[in-house]
Amino acid sequence: MHDRTMAEIIRDQRPLALGPEATVAEACAAMHKRRVGAVLVVEADGRLAGIFTGRDAVRCLAEGCDAGTPLGQVMTRSPVTVAPDQHAMQALRLLDDCGIRHLPVCRDGQVCGIVSRYDFRAREHARLDEETGFFEILR
Repeated sequence: MHDRTMAEIIRDQRPLALGPEATVAEACAAMHKRRVGAVLVVEADGRLAGIFTGRDAVRCLAEGCDAGTPLGQVMTRSPVTVAPDQHAMQALRLLDDCGIRHLPVCRDGQVCGIVSRYDFRAREHARLDEETGFFEILR
């Protein structure tokens, strides 16, 4: 089986990205419109500053944040990332090990795209399940 790279998976992608000055309301509206679960928070030079996800939106509501709160104040800073030349199985393991749903793809800090568990093929998921089961037996 060919092990795809992140570059192959994100090839035609236009990730949702906003600046740190964008508001929680703007981010939520953009995620709803694009039907995605995360916004990459990107500096003017294209560098990844953080990520704002649906989980972050729920946390903001629970903490009483105002809809006008800038993303820079409530985003997840320094998120785990993968490089475009990393393989699908490496990314799936990271998602699983870190308990996250979205994984930015960056080269030298510059945003290239984003992947979630839904971006991987059934064969990749089956392989991860097989590996996980094997390691559980060893415990």
